[in-house]
Amino acid sequence: MPTPSTEELEERLRELARRSPWFAPALRAVRDQGLASWCIGAGAVRNLVWDALHRYSTPTPLADVDVAYFDATDLTRERDTEIQHRLRSALRGTPWEVTNQAAVHHWFEGYFGHAVEPLRSLHDAVASWPEYATCVGLTLNEDDSITVIAPHGLGDLFGCVVRRNPARVSLDTYRQRVLQKNYASRWPKVKVVEA
Repeated sequence: MPTPSTEELEERLRELARRSPWFAPALRAVRDQGLASWCIGAGAVRNLVWDALHRYSTPTPLADVDVAYFDATDLTRERDTEIQHRLRSALRGTPWEVTNQAAVHHWFEGYFGHAVEPLRSLHDAVASWPEYATCVGLTLNEDDSITVIAPHGLGDLFGCVVRRNPARVSLDTYRQRVLQKNYASRWPKVKVVEA
């Protein structure tokens, strides 16, 4: 069986998002916030795809729906909180987590123990997320088309592969995440690459 092209995987991802009873409304809710540069990404996209690949009829519960946006004009945590409150009002019951990627370097060291350089764009932010399978974001455009942000491609996501992205995640943090997330118990087809 031939390996699907990037374009085929992107279209497959768009279709999963459009047909999802929870992901499609989430995209609309975030679009309605009027952010210039944003996506829903990371675990929300991973769960969407891996649940589909495992033919689950009930979505795997999410700790949060990650909304990443990039706005260098307002780096306050209050802005994230304000957007998060609006999203909670718009789509009740969704566990929103909103983060301005332009501000990550201000709190990253305190949280993860090492300093990082400021990110330059939403694309750079998505490229730095912990595992390649979760370095994916989706944006719903005004014309209802969906933009896929996948700096490292979609191979690991659709291949159910967990592989460390060394851009910002240490080996210790990666190993802790693999233990904490317990991927294989939730999705038996998942293959974890030891880093």
